[in-house]
Amino acid sequence: MDTPAADLQSILLGGSESYTRDEMASASRLSLEQVGRLWRAMGFPDVGEARAFTDADLTALLRVASLVERGVMDMDAVVQVARSLGRTTSRLADWQVDALGRHLMDSDPTQPLRAADLADLEDDISELLPELEQLLVYVWRRQMAATIGRGVAEVSSDPDQTTTTATVGFADLVSFTRLSRQLGESDLGTLVETFESASADVVHAESGRMVKTLGDEVMFVADTPQRGARIALALHSVHARIEQMPEIRVGLATGAVVTRMGDVYGTTVNRASRNTALARPGSTILDSVTSDALQDSAGADSKEFSIKALTPRPVRDFGIVRPYALAVRHSE
Repeated sequence: MDTPAADLQSILLGGSESYTRDEMASASRLSLEQVGRLWRAMGFPDVGEARAFTDADLTALLRVASLVERGVMDMDAVVQVARSLGRTTSRLADWQVDALGRHLMDSDPTQPLRAADLADLEDDISELLPELEQLLVYVWRRQMAATIGRGVAEVSSDPDQTTTTATVGFADLVSFTRLSRQLGESDLGTLVETFESASADVVHAESGRMVKTLGDEVMFVADTPQRGARIALALHSVHARIEQMPEIRVGLATGAVVTRMGDVYGTTVNRASRNTALARPGSTILDSVTSDALQDSAGADSKEFSIKALTPRPVRDFGIVRPYALAVRHSE
């Protein structure tokens, strides 16, 4: 029996679900195991013998099979790409359905959408879908160009390097657990969204890259300690101006990092995380590498940064270390 939700799903999928997984495997010349790997990598559960696949699913699978047969990519690489697309687009879909659905219906964000609301959305979704699809491809191409550009620059500077030097930063909300018990779900969701979006704007404005968001924490990287420090100071300044936003604390560390599947790994990341834990509300803690780089690059008359050495203290996995506090240096 057709329902408004089923009609919407058919519009989004571009047709009805007509094929079983066996038929998909047979038509694409892939094994059932390969079809299952790809489906799970995208983030979907096993469908058993149900007719759960559309013509668009089959077209996509045929493209994958062609890539593998021509040797352009092997199956392991295809599964990695599918997993990255699944993770990214899952969250993207959640955001867009929530934001666009509420906007189109002009409904109370604290109330669930009704079946009648979904039916009214059909015409709007049919009009919006091709536009959103084009925008998604546009932004993806822009991001691909930026990522490849960074990679080419790094290889050109040192063809033999397997790691990259970067400044890694974490910023987290102070007393978030206590706050989450005090606020309602809607207010808490709004707070987290504001924190993440404002942080992303700050990071990108200084040519940094947002690596990931974890609700009450964001992780970013910058290509120089100076940019990392400016991001940290700007994060404090911007969030302090947002009503009811808790204070944040920031930790920075500079050194070699390994980048894989959009994430960043290594000892430098761990140092930055430990520095965040050391930071007091409203402060930024640096490691010695970042501190030295900022002081070495600053002229005697520079008024941009103020750095203060703190008392050495034990830090898990790193022994006794001397942290450094960063603050903006105001002109006299």
